[in-house]
Amino acid sequence: MKLYQSLLADFEETYYAYMSAGIIVSSCVGSIAAMMILMKGHAFANMIELFFVVIVCMGYNAAVLAQLKPKHVLNSFILSIVVSTFFIAINVPL
Repeated sequence: MKLYQSLLADFEETYYAYMSAGIIVSSCVGSIAAMMILMKGHAFANMIELFFVVIVCMGYNAAVLAQLKPKHVLNSFILSIVVSTFFIAINVPL
């Protein structure tokens, strides 16, 4: 919890810098996840996975554009990275 509090304090201090860098990182990791999902195929299950990745990444972008509190923006960024990384990990070709 101490790590999260220090991240939040740093995020609040330089909100605009981290916010814009977060958009780039979230979009890049999300696009990698989308590419890995689509490399597996175009079945219904793959489209559901793609839906979740797109919704979570767009959720972060919406939180930034809506100028929500820094805590909500940081939480949505962490969620975006975790979900995208999860779908990258389960779709890595073996």
